[in-house]
Amino acid sequence: MKDALLRTLVRLLIVPVTAALAVLMAGAPGAQAETDLSRIASQLRESPVYVDPAARDLLAESDADALAGKIEDADKPVFVVVLPADYPTRNLFQNLRTETGVTGLYGIRLGDEFDARADGSVLSRQGVRNLVTSVQGAGDAKAQLNDFVDGALRNTGGAAPDSWSDGAGRDVPVGGLITVGALVAAGGAGIYAVSRRNRRRHEEEQRAALEKLRVVVDEDITAFGEELDRLDFHPGEPGADDAMRADYERALDAYEKSKSYMAAAGKPEDVRAVTQAVEDGRFALASLAARRAGGPLPERRPPCFFDPRHGPSVADAVWTPPGGAEREVPVCAADRARLDDGLDPAVREVETEYGRRPYWDAGPAYGPWAGGYFGGGLLPGLLVGTVLGGMMAGPSYAADYGAGYGDFGGYGGGDVSGADFDPGDFGGGFGGGGDFGGGGDFGGGF
Repeated sequence: MKDALLRTLVRLLIVPVTAALAVLMAGAPGAQAETDLSRIASQLRESPVYVDPAARDLLAESDADALAGKIEDADKPVFVVVLPADYPTRNLFQNLRTETGVTGLYGIRLGDEFDARADGSVLSRQGVRNLVTSVQGAGDAKAQLNDFVDGALRNTGGAAPDSWSDGAGRDVPVGGLITVGALVAAGGAGIYAVSRRNRRRHEEEQRAALEKLRVVVDEDITAFGEELDRLDFHPGEPGADDAMRADYERALDAYEKSKSYMAAAGKPEDVRAVTQAVEDGRFALASLAARRAGGPLPERRPPCFFDPRHGPSVADAVWTPPGGAEREVPVCAADRARLDDGLDPAVREVETEYGRRPYWDAGPAYGPWAGGYFGGGLLPGLLVGTVLGGMMAGPSYAADYGAGYGDFGGYGGGDVSGADFDPGDFGGGFGGGGDFGGGGDFGGGF
C-alpha cells in the first residue's frame, strides 16, 4: 500500500512537469513532435505505459495509471503503448525498441488493433505469439491491455528497468533543470527508497529461487552419490585397468565438485555448473560400467529428458506433451520401453505453487538447473511450447542455454542494451490475430 502511494505521489510530481516541458520543447526550434518515437521512448523509460495525446479516447488517464501501477508492482519489463489508428507502422517495433534501448516486452494498441514483440531473453517468440493471440477480441482497449499485462506478468522474465524508480534518463531541457531539481530534492528520499526496495525485492526473489533449486539439486547430488556406492568399484580390484581408474577418478571429482559448487552458489545461475558436473560424472560412471562389463563404450549423449537422474540417454523417441506438439526427446532405456508400451514416462516432478509439476512446466527458476544438463545448443527445440521453453528460446539459447535467471543469457529484462538487440525479435509488420504476417513464422521473422 505504501509503495503504491509513493508511486502515485512521485507520478503526481513528475508527470505534470514532464508534460509541461514537452509543451515547451514542442515550440522550440527543431523540436520533435510529441508522438515521435524518441518522445515515446523517453516516456517509457520513466513509466511502463504511454498513451498518445491523439489516442486518449482509447484509454483514460486513470486506467493508464492503474495499468502502470500494476506493472511496476510486479517489477517486470513490460511496456504498453497506445497510439492512434493512423500512426505509421513501418518498422514500428524495431524503431521503438532502438529508441527505448531497454530489453523487455512491448505491446502496442494501435487504434483497434493490437500486437506485441519482445527480446528473446525476456519472452520467447512462441510465448509472445501465444500471448497476443490470447487477447485478440478481448474487448475495448482497457480490457485487452489489462488481459495482456496480466498474462505478460505471469510469463515475462527479468526485472523492471531502474529508471522507473530512480528517474534516470529523463529528457529534460536545460531551462527545466531547476524545476526538476527542486522536485528531485523534495522527493529524492522517497524515490531512493523505492529503488532500494526494488533491489532488495530482486535479491529476495533470487534467494528464494536458489533455495527452491537447492532442494532439487541436493536430490540429484544424493542420487549420484548412491550410484557411486552401488557401482562398488575399487581401483585395485582384479581386472581394473588405468582407463577404469580414470573414469572412476572423474566420477569422484565430479561428485566433489557438485557439492562444492552448490555450497558456494549465491544466485540461481550458479546452479548450472552444479548440474553440469553431475552430468559429467554420470557419463564417467556409464563409461566405467561399460568397461567392467566388456561392452562398447557409451556415446556421449544428453541425459534422459524425462529425468536426468536416469543417466545418459540411449536414443531419441517421439513424445507429445499434454496440449503440445509432437517432438523427439532423448530417453533412457527404461523410458524408451515405457513409451513403446504406450505407457507414460517416469517424469521428474518438482514443487511449485500449484503443487508438483513436471520440471519443464515449473517456471523459469528451473532454467539454470536444466541448462547444466541440456546446455551447449544440444536441444534447441526440445522445450518449445512449455513454460520453461518459453523462457529459454531466446536468441542466446544455442550459445548459452540456461546461463542466467529469468533471462538465461544475454541482456536481462529491464537492462539497458541500447541498439544492441536481435532485430528479428522486433521484425515483421503490425497486424492482428496472433499470426502477424507470416503464417507459422510469427511477425515475418519473429
